[in-house]
Amino acid sequence: MARTTYPPRQRTMTVAGGLVAFGAVMLIIGGTLDVLRGIMAIADDDVIVNTPNYVFKFDTTGWGWIHLLLGALAVMVGVSLFRARAWARVVGVLLAGLLLIASFLTLPYYPVWSVVLIAVYGFIIWALCVVQPQDR
Repeated sequence: MARTTYPPRQRTMTVAGGLVAFGAVMLIIGGTLDVLRGIMAIADDDVIVNTPNYVFKFDTTGWGWIHLLLGALAVMVGVSLFRARAWARVVGVLLAGLLLIASFLTLPYYPVWSVVLIAVYGFIIWALCVVQPQDR
């Protein structure tokens, strides 16, 4: 069985496309999880931990709306990344950064979920930033 070898340029483009696709999929998944987190917070679900003396005290309904809106935007940007929109990588990195900060600020309300999403958004930022413009 013959092994297929790709020229260096084609191999680089394949890796670049794979990282952008990874970032897009993870942004869609993370955005969907944030939409669900927002719905939980808006509905005053019992999953949310009550922390009375938190520095960034904000009504959980307020956090819910923030996560719902940012999550919906993340899903839309993730879909745009699949369509190879030039602006989508920049907006994806900015949005993942905002969602990472929002997850950090809501750490006392949903500790495990926040830590998981902080890691997910860190990987998204890495995947979208590591690809060089000449790679596309």
